[in-house]
Amino acid sequence: MAEWLSLADAVAAHVHDGDTVAMEGFTHLIPFAAGHEIIRQGRRNLSLVRMTPDLIYDQLIGAGCAGKLTFSWGGNPGVGSLYRFRDAVENGWPHPLEIEERSHSDLANAYVAGAANLPFAVLRGYTGSDFARVNDRIRSVTCPFTGEVLAATPSVRPDVTVIHAQKADWKGNVLLWGVLGVQKEAVLAAKRPIVTVEERVRSLDAAPNACILPGWVVSAVCVVPRGATPSYAHGYYERDNVFYRAWDRISRDRGQFTAWIDRHILNTRDFAGYLRLQNESRAQAVYQ
Repeated sequence: MAEWLSLADAVAAHVHDGDTVAMEGFTHLIPFAAGHEIIRQGRRNLSLVRMTPDLIYDQLIGAGCAGKLTFSWGGNPGVGSLYRFRDAVENGWPHPLEIEERSHSDLANAYVAGAANLPFAVLRGYTGSDFARVNDRIRSVTCPFTGEVLAATPSVRPDVTVIHAQKADWKGNVLLWGVLGVQKEAVLAAKRPIVTVEERVRSLDAAPNACILPGWVVSAVCVVPRGATPSYAHGYYERDNVFYRAWDRISRDRGQFTAWIDRHILNTRDFAGYLRLQNESRAQAVYQ
């Protein structure tokens, strides 16, 4: 059953050096607080998986936590590049980063296959593409019923999946709503799922057909208000577009990035402390 823990204790117990870690969330409910805690605890050589790595993975890569990234798109949404990601790939800073590029449909199917405890996913999505030229893990299989040749790729079965959700009840059952990506599949595919939530409630009061993750599929649940900031949590707070634009400047320069990580993450005790410091920066109209 799900265990209620502080975020620091959940990361300490379940995220280990060398783990494969998926942190999913699409446009909102991105688990920034958990990513910061992984940086704060100094995890290393992680194999990160995310369909759309954005700022949180830029921070993890630049902080030296990642040895590999499996992804299907990467960027600062609506702004531009991920400069710490680019620096790791192009220049090996802070150390070389192995990358495995796959398509959206591939990774979505790979999570589904992982959740079903299958070794690989099957799809038509690579027909006519050049992906196989840059990723030798894209293979082919022949359908035993029709003879059709289909693409096959390894399933994704993370050691740890981390997501953020709106709320959980006292038994650890988790409710999330709004724009959903592959959170459910990524949790079901993982050995040790961690969920951060906005609040703990007596009853979920879930609508019919709502997305509920039962407590028995989750290892740890942590209350972290505003834990998806600067992304948004539908029904709770809006996206911090100012920070996404500011990140373009912060992340371009190694020194400025390192100073930001030191001040805002490594020298804060927890995500609440990070948010207080961010509010001070906003009051000064800067993020430095």
